[in-house]
Amino acid sequence: MEESKNLWSEKNSRFYIDKSKYYVIERDLQIETICTLINPVKGDFTVVELCCGDGLLAHAILEAYPGSKLTGLDGSEKMLTKASSRLKPFGDRFNPVVFDLASKAWRKNYSSINAVVSSFGIHHLTGEEKLVLFKDVYKMLAPGGSFIIADIIQPASEIANTYAGNLWDKYVEYRSQELDGDTGFYKEFVKSEWNYFKYFDDYDKPSTIHEQLNWLKDAGFKNVDVFWMKAGHAIYGGIK
Repeated sequence: MEESKNLWSEKNSRFYIDKSKYYVIERDLQIETICTLINPVKGDFTVVELCCGDGLLAHAILEAYPGSKLTGLDGSEKMLTKASSRLKPFGDRFNPVVFDLASKAWRKNYSSINAVVSSFGIHHLTGEEKLVLFKDVYKMLAPGGSFIIADIIQPASEIANTYAGNLWDKYVEYRSQELDGDTGFYKEFVKSEWNYFKYFDDYDKPSTIHEQLNWLKDAGFKNVDVFWMKAGHAIYGGIK
C-alpha cells in the first residue's frame, strides 16, 4: 500500500473501489454474513455504517431490510460520492455523512440506533481507541441493537501471520484468474504491497481477535462472538 504508509488518500479510495472485488477475501460471503447477523426490529429501524466506502454493504442492507434507513459515515469524499450514486434508488433511506472515525464529536449525534456495522475501517485505530469506540457504540445502540464488525485482525503469532499473508496472496491470485483469466490483478496486488501481513505499515493498527472480543465485553456487549474468519480477516461483534 504505497500511498497509505502514513495516511489514507483519495488515490487509495480510487484504488480500493476498482480492486476490492479481487482483494477482499470472500467479499460476497462477508456481506451476506453481516446482513444475516443484524438483529432487526419490526417496522422501521436505523443502521449506522462506519467507513461505508462505496456503499456496497449499505446496498445489501437496504435491499435486505426494506424498513431500514442507513447513515453511511466515511472520511473520503470520493467514497461517499460513489456510495451516493450507487444508493440513489433508495432515496432518503441513505444518508451520507463525512466523519473522522477517531474523533468523538460525531458519536454524540446518534442514539437508539438498531444496528451499527463497520467494514475494514476500525483497524486504523489503536487498541485504546478501539475500546473507547466500542464503549461509545454501545451507548449509541438501542437495547437489543447489533454491533457487527468486519476487519483485518492481528494474528497472535508469527507463524499465524505468515499463514494469513500467504493465504491472502493465494486468494487474490485465484480471484484474478477466476474473474479475468489471468494473474494481472494479482501481480498488481503484490506490486502495491497491499498485503498488510507481508508489508507492515504504521497506518494500519489491527489488534488480535482475543483483545477485541474482550474489549467488546468490557464495553457491555453480550453474545460476543466470531462469526467468520479467514486469512487474517474476521467478522465479529455482539448485542446490547
